[in-house]
Amino acid sequence: MRIIFMGTPDFAVPALQALAGAGHAIVAVYTQPPRPGGRRGKELTPTPVHRAAEALGAPVFHPASLKGAEEQAAFAALGSDIAIVAAYGLILPQAVLDAPKRGCLNLHASLLPRWRGAAPVQRAILAGDAETGIDVMRMEAGLDTGPVLAEARTAIGAHDTTGVLTQRLALLGAELIVTVLGDLDAYAEVPQPADGVTYAKKIDKTESRIDFSAGYEQVLRQVRAFNPAPGAWFELEGERYKVLVAEPLVAGPDDCRQSFATEPGVVIGDQLAIGCGDGAIRPTVIQRAGRPPMDVLELLRGRPIPAGTRLA
Repeated sequence: MRIIFMGTPDFAVPALQALAGAGHAIVAVYTQPPRPGGRRGKELTPTPVHRAAEALGAPVFHPASLKGAEEQAAFAALGSDIAIVAAYGLILPQAVLDAPKRGCLNLHASLLPRWRGAAPVQRAILAGDAETGIDVMRMEAGLDTGPVLAEARTAIGAHDTTGVLTQRLALLGAELIVTVLGDLDAYAEVPQPADGVTYAKKIDKTESRIDFSAGYEQVLRQVRAFNPAPGAWFELEGERYKVLVAEPLVAGPDDCRQSFATEPGVVIGDQLAIGCGDGAIRPTVIQRAGRPPMDVLELLRGRPIPAGTRLA
């Protein structure tokens, strides 16, 4: 098939590479414009999909918008059979949705209708979901409201971070979209049920501040959901500390849990156990501002945080 691929982050790269590897013709790749980045934060850095497309020799386009008639005409002139969209980052006007002969399919990282929207992986972890997946969905004007053609499921493990889970979903999605396009007419388009709709709103950086009063389970979910970015953090004496990995100190019978129950945000002992009201957590990998991640014991050798210290 003649495919227009539309995506931006690392999540979308396996699908692009798999489609090209399956023998489809990638007639164009649409992605977000290069952004300032690099070591000094000034060089324009192409997106992961941009780099992958160049490696494949595919033409790359990065318009700031698809709302203009000129951009829409250029899109239609590509004469594609279908467009495949994976975390592209721009709203597709109806003229763009209608341009490919077989329309536009989206790879969405949730089991629809749960977690429609921008941050389905983070929201699933924060909510304590046991399972998520990847859906191939027919795109329409609504936000992730179109019928579903196929899905692949995966359990959310107790140690899965957003980074780990996103990569697993990306590989599942790559395999799934190749399978679907191998016999597109064999896949019925099933409308999403009206029940069970939830929305995965974009992550606000204010959410990544650890709320120790929420309880130890929710604190651990914050740590996993915001790894690798923006990073769950607490503040001590005006400095932010990102917690990248943490463990619970609550396993066992009720009396064990009670032994760790203390005032939220207060340090217990000399190895940075932190009270969460109904238990405690202990960071194992932590990052100070402007420094690389480090083991918590390494941190404490250079920066002791004694018992009774209150973290904000």
